[in-house]
Amino acid sequence: MMLQSSGTKTKLILSLVLLALMLLAPMLLSEFRLSLLGKFLAFAVLAMGLDLIWGYTGILSLGHGVYFGLGAYCMAMHLKLAASPDGLPDFMSWSGVEQLPWFWTPFQSAGAALLLAVLVPVIVAFVLGYLTFRNRIRGTFFSILSQALVIITVTLFVGQQGYTGGTNGLTNFDTFLGLKLGDPSVKLMLYYVTIAAVGLTLLLSLWLASSRLGKILVAVRDAENRVRFIGYNPVAYKVFIYCVSAGLAGIAGILFVLQEGIISPAQMGIVPSIEMVLWVAIGGRATVIGAIIGTVITNAAKTTFSEAYPEFWPFLMGALFVVVTLFFPKGIVGTLQELADKWRAGRTRSTQVLGSKALAYSEPSKPQ
Repeated sequence: MMLQSSGTKTKLILSLVLLALMLLAPMLLSEFRLSLLGKFLAFAVLAMGLDLIWGYTGILSLGHGVYFGLGAYCMAMHLKLAASPDGLPDFMSWSGVEQLPWFWTPFQSAGAALLLAVLVPVIVAFVLGYLTFRNRIRGTFFSILSQALVIITVTLFVGQQGYTGGTNGLTNFDTFLGLKLGDPSVKLMLYYVTIAAVGLTLLLSLWLASSRLGKILVAVRDAENRVRFIGYNPVAYKVFIYCVSAGLAGIAGILFVLQEGIISPAQMGIVPSIEMVLWVAIGGRATVIGAIIGTVITNAAKTTFSEAYPEFWPFLMGALFVVVTLFFPKGIVGTLQELADKWRAGRTRSTQVLGSKALAYSEPSKPQ
């Protein structure tokens, strides 16, 4: 109980420090660097959802880039239609498409686009999760299936040039609800919206992790058969948390497109999907706050290395992953929690020893 309380205190302190740094960032960073940080924080929303299914439930998804991409495409479709004076995106005209496809029609509404950006990933996750978890497919087999989903989705989006933009994806849009996305004040507003999304996702994730649901998810991770034997249905819990994680990835896609101004199939491929898992691993599994820290540090290191050493930065990133895996297997936050627990345990033992010595000295000697 004491260790759990100390872990909660560590997370609280890290959360407050992180919040303060995010709020102070506009005063410390240039417009370009602030835009990068906003993009990293959008990724952090996805990473927290991934931590819920991997860190707490033991579901290793190597295809979360699909849910991120679906959410981003839903948002980008609305932005593209808003940027098309004749109501038909330019790439459709170039591909010979003369009429707006029926599945593009709902995205003429901003509200529908925002709703579908969350619902579409959730529906896809529900179908995949239910079919696989019901058949007790898990572990490596589920990871392979999630990668297969990535390959199928990317191939579909690349092949349908006239409907999805093909390899180039969707870009060349600059307004949302009448706001110029390139305007510095709008960029700053989107940054604070992203901070709010990160904060709400953090609260939701911590609440889920500390609730009765979170305890059941951990039990499913550690001993799924025992959970089934005592009367719970692991399939329902796994499908639910998987859908929540996919919805959060869709929200991350919305925030990313609004700030970055582009989405392409390459951004939801196998490599980005694996990188998302590494964000959580570096920050610390089953910590929630570690997903934010790992995402920001990893992407900041990637940007710094690529700028300073354009020819060698992949090797430097690889070395970073190896060092963290070997020397910090519990991730950054997990290691900090472990050190804090050891320090508190040592301090408690010292206090007990001093107290016992003081008690021994204060006891009166027995008469002979």
